[in-house]
Amino acid sequence: MMAPDQFHSLIAGLTASVAGRALDAALASDLNREHGPGSRTYEALFQACRDGVAEGWMCEREAGGIRYGRVIKPTPATQGYSVDVVDMDDCIGPQHTHPNGEIDLVMPLEGDARFDGAPAGWVVYGPGTAHRPSVSGGRALVLYLLPQGAIEFSRT
Repeated sequence: MMAPDQFHSLIAGLTASVAGRALDAALASDLNREHGPGSRTYEALFQACRDGVAEGWMCEREAGGIRYGRVIKPTPATQGYSVDVVDMDDCIGPQHTHPNGEIDLVMPLEGDARFDGAPAGWVVYGPGTAHRPSVSGGRALVLYLLPQGAIEFSRT
């Protein structure tokens, strides 16, 4: 089992590797190549998220069938990234905008779960993008890295 402080250290190592990078398709490609499914980083993060959910320090809130929670607030140790983790099972989440972009790690738990159509791995949304996050084909954990913790939910 991974403790929250160990998780924080794992995330700090990852965010150090993306610090200063543009949130774009090139970053997604690099993350999938270097830290994608089967890599040490991916497997460690996936196991840490499963452990955190089981231990109750991740995804401690629930709304509309989605379990979620902010695990790490933005700090200098994480290069200003916050970390949220959601547990979604064949559902669509609330519409939101990423003022500074969003980096997502998709970790299927059941079935052929896909996040916004993407399989296991990394998805990157650039600054100013918006979506209604969806998981189809099963259940997945999704880890969100948000620069400066910035996210704006629509009121509708």
